[in-house]
Amino acid sequence: MEVRRLITLFSDQKEELALHDPSLLCERMEEGQLSASSALAQVVIGVRRSGKSTLCEKFLRQQGVSFAYANFDDDRLIALRPSDFDNVLDALYQVYGDFKYLFLDEVQNIEGWQLFVNRMLRQKIHIFVTGSNAKLLSSELTTHLTGRHNRVELYPFSFAEYASVRGVELNALSTKNKALRKKALSEYLIEGGFPELLHEPNKRGYLESLLNAIIKEDIAKRFRLRHVEVLRRMATYLADNFCQEFVSVHLAELFGVSNHTIENYYSYLKEAFLFLGVPKFSYKSRERATREKVYWVDIAFVAERSGTFSTENLGWRLENVVYIELMRRHRPRYADIFYYREKQWEVDFVVAKGGVVEQLVQVSYDIGTEKTLNRELNALVKAAEKFHCTELLLINSDQEAEVERNGYLIRVIPAADWLLQLPKQ
Repeated sequence: MEVRRLITLFSDQKEELALHDPSLLCERMEEGQLSASSALAQVVIGVRRSGKSTLCEKFLRQQGVSFAYANFDDDRLIALRPSDFDNVLDALYQVYGDFKYLFLDEVQNIEGWQLFVNRMLRQKIHIFVTGSNAKLLSSELTTHLTGRHNRVELYPFSFAEYASVRGVELNALSTKNKALRKKALSEYLIEGGFPELLHEPNKRGYLESLLNAIIKEDIAKRFRLRHVEVLRRMATYLADNFCQEFVSVHLAELFGVSNHTIENYYSYLKEAFLFLGVPKFSYKSRERATREKVYWVDIAFVAERSGTFSTENLGWRLENVVYIELMRRHRPRYADIFYYREKQWEVDFVVAKGGVVEQLVQVSYDIGTEKTLNRELNALVKAAEKFHCTELLLINSDQEAEVERNGYLIRVIPAADWLLQLPKQ
């Protein structure tokens, strides 16, 4: 691609960037994982429209550094080839002058991007990269940028971020403010956390368009799939059965394709960050690899889809939200999230690091009956005894207490309060 054409394109993008007002942008927890002084490439990955570009732009502006910007999620760059990167660099220097910081947005769309990033790192340029495909970034980073990148996973707004943007007081203890936080949580369990949805009147249209783009562009086209309609139906099925175990053989029978095809499609849905899989906690690697529960990357997809049948299950919704929050808090410190199940009982989430169980988390929206409360508490105690864990938590809609059972102290906490707690450093 000619340098002159690239200059025009990057100048257009620069003008668009100048229109943004960073003071209006929400503080994101993940900002603390980025570094402006590091020699490592700062790589932010996550589902489409989760705010990756905004996170990087806001962070760079707050650091007070001048940076060059190239957005590769642009139809005018669709024909760009690896041999064009010298022209890209030439055009960026002509548009921005000399720069030490380079922000490459949705760079995975261009073949050979990782070699270009490696070259920039050798030239002491501070690189910020965003992308929406986990496998592409992970495999190529591991191969070409081994030890030279800092990976940051970004999800749509947390409840704390959602409430903050909505103007909800996060810390005040008055009856009014507690009630407003509960109301905000009820709305969050329906609306989810995609930033643009807060100001979008046609939420269903937005989400259906987003879902279609992920399935067609991030999966079907990239992996050259034959059974695109099977992929779409499979995504719908998993969407209606989230928080449940994924059993590939059942889906293979249901959709009339091979078990191998179903397992591949499931991995693609996760690689595009549409779904996440929670493995069963086990010291046997085979069980961890084959027994997963499926969760949405954001709860908005549950309600705002045509033909959905999962809108009324607040328990599953809350469980999904809690899982994503656990990922936000614990993955940056290299802890993992599992579930655990035996024949007569189950614990929703097991937080473990290095094979050591640190915390057991049970989620139940309504624990108003003695039967339900006892079921959840007993499961926590059994898991505590099995895994020698004393950090026990029961998250629910509105009850708060400390319960002692069989020598274990269990914290019962309202979901809104837990979701607003600052994560441990």
